[in-house]
Amino acid sequence: MPRPSQYPMTVAALATRLAIPVPVSASSEREISAVASLASAGITDLAYFAGARRGIDPTNTRAGAVLCRAEDAPRLNSQSVALVVNNPQQAFVTVAEWFYPAAPHTASGIDPTAKIHPTAQLADDVRVGAFAVIGADCVLGAGAVIGAGSVLGARVEIGAATELIARVTVLDDCVLGARCLVQPGVVIGSDGFGLMNEAGRWLRIPQLGRVRIGDDVDIGANTTIDRGALDDTVIADGVKLDNLIQIAHNVEIGAHSAIAGCAGLAGSSIVGKHCTLGGGVGLAGHLTLCDGVHVTGMSMVTRSIHQPGVYSAGTPLDTNERWHKNAARFKQLDRLAQRLQAVEQHLATEFPSDEEAS
Repeated sequence: MPRPSQYPMTVAALATRLAIPVPVSASSEREISAVASLASAGITDLAYFAGARRGIDPTNTRAGAVLCRAEDAPRLNSQSVALVVNNPQQAFVTVAEWFYPAAPHTASGIDPTAKIHPTAQLADDVRVGAFAVIGADCVLGAGAVIGAGSVLGARVEIGAATELIARVTVLDDCVLGARCLVQPGVVIGSDGFGLMNEAGRWLRIPQLGRVRIGDDVDIGANTTIDRGALDDTVIADGVKLDNLIQIAHNVEIGAHSAIAGCAGLAGSSIVGKHCTLGGGVGLAGHLTLCDGVHVTGMSMVTRSIHQPGVYSAGTPLDTNERWHKNAARFKQLDRLAQRLQAVEQHLATEFPSDEEAS
């Protein structure tokens, strides 16, 4: 664990605090001092079991207590005390936050190496780290944190309690809402890939829009979000973005959608509310996903999706030998389809149906 837990709690105390029945067991007074996975937990650890997946066997755990559903309690190792909850993973997160509360921020203040333009407006309790740069006419809300080495261009707005951890770049005129968390290496407001070909030469099109990010948005390390060409790129409230995601100009992502690492969203694509995109998903430009669309990992989306649901694309992993055979057959599909159509037409001529014969 990154830091020691704040205090041990008995199994009975944990149950009481979770507002669930206290287990009737001599082990209810066992002290729990940390959280861990089922595989690595020891007698003083709390783990959780949310169903058989990834080969997890709850009978082999050495955990002192396990959060689980009622139907899974009989499957636990006899030494583990079952704490029965409706949602084991959610309860586990709650307990982990009790044992490992977020480290308190140090007092607000400006590092002497930071460069802040005299026209910037900073709330009294803003923190600015070493070698950070804050441009002209920026506005930083109460409790905002600008981490070491971060750069804000001109007229950037940062909402209350938003934290840029370190080396984050937010370019001119971009806006972040309240309580956002931005990991190191993120670039917000870089120019989109706006080009036109003139007589064989690429000409850069000015990118004049902004990036507007709502409240409670998380952005993973080294993710990039391009500014709009004319209108803005928009990330709505509650969106969660993983590491290494590319979001092109004029993309719109609806509230409470989540996107896993290495996904790429081409220009002017629109993702609805409560959508999920798995790792490595690609979206072609100028398409729309309606609310409630879930795309599995490594899928390529080339058309708009107008019905909520789960969508997949691509071929599953196979042995190299079988994959090559199937790839060769795939190339023959058009020719085989034409031959089948010709056979069907021939049979229709040679053996007409009763209606055709009459």
